[in-house]
Amino acid sequence: MILIPVLILQIFLLPYAASAFMNHWSTTSETLALQDASSHIRSSIQQLYFFLNNPSVSSGTITNNLGTPQYIANHAYVGNATVVSVSGSGKVLQLTLNLKGTTISSNTPITLGQNVQWSSSTFMSNSTTACINAFKDSNNTIWLSFRT
Repeated sequence: MILIPVLILQIFLLPYAASAFMNHWSTTSETLALQDASSHIRSSIQQLYFFLNNPSVSSGTITNNLGTPQYIANHAYVGNATVVSVSGSGKVLQLTLNLKGTTISSNTPITLGQNVQWSSSTFMSNSTTACINAFKDSNNTIWLSFRT
């Protein structure tokens, strides 16, 4: 008779604790997956920039298909980037990815040189044509943008 209240408490407490633990686990795994996608995009942008910034490349256009997943836990993600000038050392492209339908986001700085420009565009992960465009003009300015 004494253990009946304890058993009733366990009926309510155990599912609540398991639910809280699973919510934390899924948020953490989604955050890590978004950070991994952000790191992959950062690496791709840097590789494009460094290739085009080589003096032996006079001008040209390169398109890079990213190969990132279209969805993370059944959520698409959206990316935006802005260029920020850093005194004396070049420019930093600030990449922000947001997991749609959640509050999860990832901010990734990408260090580039003074001759980079960013064309305002939005990255959509669920687009079948999502990629990065890089163009070097005759003034040695490198124009980067997302294409969706």
